[in-house]
Amino acid sequence: MSPQQALPARQPFLGIPPVWWASLAVCVGLAAGVGMFTFGYARGASYFTNNPGACANCHVMRQQYAGWMKSSHGNVAVCNDCHSPAGFVPKYYTKARNGFFHSLAFTTGWFPDNIRINSFNYEVTRNACVKCHQPIVAAMEGVHGESADCIACHSQVGHQ
Repeated sequence: MSPQQALPARQPFLGIPPVWWASLAVCVGLAAGVGMFTFGYARGASYFTNNPGACANCHVMRQQYAGWMKSSHGNVAVCNDCHSPAGFVPKYYTKARNGFFHSLAFTTGWFPDNIRINSFNYEVTRNACVKCHQPIVAAMEGVHGESADCIACHSQVGHQ
């Protein structure tokens, strides 16, 4: 190519100027970096295990952890048994969903002093009660003629 010939102007990819692509790359890189740092700092990998100590990584949950250790379930069930549904996909969907909202709440400080279970997790926990205590639940439903809501009467069983 001779010096007199000019290169044709590059067309922006998808009609978006290169400076916007560069800005997007920087933003995605920053978000990924902050996310990876936060995941490491919060010991995020520990939440993929069945170790109940992972639930006490956050100081807000230490009271619940201590209550679980003293409870009737302390020697027979771990956090995932009651707070995660059965099955690989439902379990890790629930853990990811809860992890996102817990980290958001704890990072921003937008959570009540008295931690309360939300309706989604209430159903997960209620279903876990039914799964483990099916014979008792079946007998109670025969007497009461309605679906069991174990947590309504036994809210302190798992965490005293």
